[in-house]
Formats: sequence, structure tokens, C-alpha cells
Amino acid sequence: MRGPMSGSQSSLRGANRALVVETVKRYGGLTQVELTAATGLSPATVSSIVKELLAAGVVDTHGTIRSGRRAQLVTIARRTGLAAGVDVGPRHLRVALGDVTREIVAEQTLPLPADHRADTTLDRVALLVIDLLERVGASVDELVGLGVGLPAPVEPGTGLVTVRGLLRGWDEVPVVHVLAKRLAKPVLVDNNANLGALAESRFGAARGYQDAVYVSVGAGTGAGIILSGHLHRGFGGTAGEIGHVQVDPQGRICRCGSRGCLDTVVGYPALVEPLTVSHGTLTLRDLVQHAVDGDPGCRQVVADAGAVIGGVVAGMAMVVNPQCVVVGGELAETGDLLVQPMREAIARRVPLNQMVTLDVVPGDLGVRAKVLGALALVLEATDQMGADVGAGHGTGGEDGTAATGEQGG
Repeated sequence: MRGPMSGSQSSLRGANRALVVETVKRYGGLTQVELTAATGLSPATVSSIVKELLAAGVVDTHGTIRSGRRAQLVTIARRTGLAAGVDVGPRHLRVALGDVTREIVAEQTLPLPADHRADTTLDRVALLVIDLLERVGASVDELVGLGVGLPAPVEPGTGLVTVRGLLRGWDEVPVVHVLAKRLAKPVLVDNNANLGALAESRFGAARGYQDAVYVSVGAGTGAGIILSGHLHRGFGGTAGEIGHVQVDPQGRICRCGSRGCLDTVVGYPALVEPLTVSHGTLTLRDLVQHAVDGDPGCRQVVADAGAVIGGVVAGMAMVVNPQCVVVGGELAETGDLLVQPMREAIARRVPLNQMVTLDVVPGDLGVRAKVLGALALVLEATDQMGADVGAGHGTGGEDGTAATGEQGG
């Protein structure tokens, strides 16, 4: 019979294994010496865990050179073929590599300046993808394609933003053509809220639901819609743009040119403005952390935002009639501080269905949802292309067009 001590040792061992795996994913590939420094574990513990993970097929090792000496590079084991997922946010860039099993093998996040330029950001995307491939000991030849999420409605075949002004400096930029030219690989582009919806539908809180709405709350607010298990983009890709629903007829002018849009009330600048006198300059990350830590002012701001967003989502739910609403994005890291006011606002406005209830739940995938959705977009398109070839049909992306650099003139 195992005693408490053996159980504690087993739990510690499991936690250490998880730490090693997450550290390898974060950096893409590390030697055991580098793993020791990055995790704070002893060299003997790292060596033992790497042997266990290697035997279990979780990691691979490859010969490399570090400081002129031979070493063993530890990487996440991968199946044939890699996809790159890219989440371009208003103030961040997240890039991940995943294999055909949807397992992330390497990822990196970088901050971006406000109103970052398209040419500079896309250059960074291409360089980061190549860097991550090198970290895991892979070549560009192993890359099957890129999925890219943008914080604006886009035309999937070209990656062109379909509403001017929403992503300053990106209008008329054919993202598909630009990235395909740099990397010579197929590229698929979508709105990043759509990609969050896809990921939560495939791997997260909306799994098992045929009809779901994913609400992303962070620097801006958007939604992705899943109907009968498929993304619903709408004509021109503007379905789910709830950030531009009017909530204050006397409010500020939005980036889209309209007055009093939801984004002008619950977007990043509007969220932190009431706290400037009492808290000084805050980032969105600061606001989230202070709210989680119990700061009353920050908690009030988050709760107020949840109530306003919930009112807009309620109207959306009346039209779409989803089975669940999944809440994600950076502000969702505050948990029920945001989600409960949304639940209450939705419950007040959506008639109770005697047969089924509308579930309003936090996402399972956190801030990685969009990059996971970008990976899923590419890998599902690749799977479909393989099936079409096997059946003797033509190939193409999810929208029926070949997602290559020849599309975006």
C-alpha cells in the first residue's frame, strides 16, 4: 500500500515532468544543461526525466554543437509534417509550430507596438517561423503551411482586411501573397476570433456542441460563430464583429468611423482610463493581474465590462441561438469576475428555453486559443487536400481557393 510520502513523491515527479515538457515547448529545443538552468531542477533530475520522456515517445534528442562542444538537443517528439500558427494581435505576436497530431512543439510570443506596420510585422512572422523550425531541428521543407489570425475581418483567399480603418496600416495588404512569397508555403488567413472559436470547438470548452459562439475580450472585443460544427464567417467575413455594435449613441468615435461602438466602451483604452488617477498608467496585463489579486477598482472595471459585453452577446444569442457561449481572450483570465456578469446579462435578455439552457463558460485554451485555431485551420485544410487527392478531386483551402502566393495580386 502506498503511503502519503510515495504519493507526494509521485506528484512531485509528475510536476517536474510537466515542467520539463512545457520548458522544451517554450524554447523549441534545449540541451540538458540548458534545461537544468531554465527549470531550476538538478542535472540528475533533468537527465532522469529526459530518459523517461524519450522512452515514452514524448521527446526526441538530436546531436548539436553548443559553445564548440557536442551536446544532445531535446525537442518535443513530432509526427511527419509541421504547421505554423500565427496570432497577430493589436499589441502582440504569437507564433507556434504544431505537428499533424495538433501537438505544439515550439512557440514564442513577442510584444508589438501600437499600430504596428504590416511589412515589419510580417517580416517578423517569417523570421520567427524559420527560427522555431531551426530550434526543433526541422527545415522549411517540413512545413506544410501557415495559418494566420488578424484582429479584423478578412477575405480568406487573399488575407485582405475587408473593413477599412480597423487595422491601421494593413489596408490593401495581401497577407497571403506576402507570406507565401517569403516562405514559399501555403498560407490561410482568418479573423482571430474565428480561429479562437475553431480551437475551442475542436479541442476546448465548445467541444461536443454543434452551435457555439466564442467571445474574445482583450484589447478589443470580437466573436467567432460555429454553426453545425463549421465556422460561419458571413458575407465579407464580418460575422461576429460585435466590437462595432453600438452601445452608447452619444459615445466616442470608433476606429470604424461609427459612434459609441462596444470597443469604445470596453476596449483597452476605455478600460484603463477610469483607473489612471488612482493607479497610474496600466497595461491590460496589469489590469488583469490587479483584478485577480483583489484590487476593488480593477475588479469593478472588469465586472462593468462583463455586463456591457453580456448585453451585446445576448442580442447575438437571440439571433444565432447557440448551445453555448465560450469566453476567451486576455480579460477572460479574470475568470468569473468577467464571466458571471456576462451570464447574468445574457440570462436577463435571452428567454429561458424549457428544453435546453444556454451555457456561458470560460474557454479551456486561454490566450493560446487563436494560435491553436490557426494550426487547426492549416492542418484541417491539409487533411482535406489529401482526401481530395485520394478521391481524384482538385485541391484547395476551406473556402475553395488554393491558399498560395499566386492569389493575392
